[in-house]
Amino acid sequence: MLKLLVSRRLPESVMMAAADHFDVTCRPVTTPMDHAECVAALRDFDIILPTLGDAFRAPAFAEVSRPRARLLANFGVGYNHIDVAAARTAGVAVTNTPGAVTDATADIALTLILMTARRAGAGERMLRAGQWAGWHPTQMLGMHVSGRTVCIIGMGRIGQAIARRCHFGFGCKIVYANRSPKAVDFPARQMDMPAALAAADIVVLATPGGAATHHLMGAPEFAAMQPHAIFVNISRGDVVDETALVAALQAGKIAGAGLDVYEFEPKVPQAFIDMENVTLLPHLGTAALDVREDMGRMALDNCIALAQGRALPNPV
Repeated sequence: MLKLLVSRRLPESVMMAAADHFDVTCRPVTTPMDHAECVAALRDFDIILPTLGDAFRAPAFAEVSRPRARLLANFGVGYNHIDVAAARTAGVAVTNTPGAVTDATADIALTLILMTARRAGAGERMLRAGQWAGWHPTQMLGMHVSGRTVCIIGMGRIGQAIARRCHFGFGCKIVYANRSPKAVDFPARQMDMPAALAAADIVVLATPGGAATHHLMGAPEFAAMQPHAIFVNISRGDVVDETALVAALQAGKIAGAGLDVYEFEPKVPQAFIDMENVTLLPHLGTAALDVREDMGRMALDNCIALAQGRALPNPV
């Protein structure tokens, strides 16, 4: 059997399936693999099943001139923690799990939109603190979501799923910024990014991570948004300049933010924690058992394909 390293324990059904096909080693911790662990894994295992934050950067490949590993079967659609070019140069294939995460991540985006626009987090905190004195007509007024203009930054699978929910579920108008136009089954207008940001009541960031999108949202982009608009990020934390976002919120340049990912996870700026107009979730995008099982099976399918000499189903 080929030796498979699972970087962090997956749902039991996936672990059992993996054991049917491979000699499985699973790290006993939930923290990301550091540089030294990645070097050792490339040297000692045939296949590695990594996930968010595992440091398969160029320096790791540089230390292993002839890696034993032939595949990094990433658990997750995002793979900005893997230097794909360095992996290919070293003869290591990389796969991911597209599709399995789309609906769950889109659902979290809608959760953040509604919680932020309707001040649900602040309202729950007030109630739990025993500070609610009863209903009155001007209490905790938020923004009505139905019929608003939503800007999607990054109109891939997840961006389209978010837009579809906003349009069909809430009658929202959709504008988007993307490198190329998209053919979709609902009205959506492609615009350049500054114009799309300026047109929107709600801005949702749904781009991949990586060097090409690092700090895509910074001070100029937040300045382009309307003062009543809210910003939601379900992509990767480093696509946002968090210092610029804090400044925009504190200056009232935008009305609020809903975040599921952070630039330096798991560290969250205290400024975000202190602001009542910011909704914070602990990277819950795909946190549903059936979704994580689907992701695990998709990652495992790539591992099995390599072991059987078949084409990889989901190469990146």
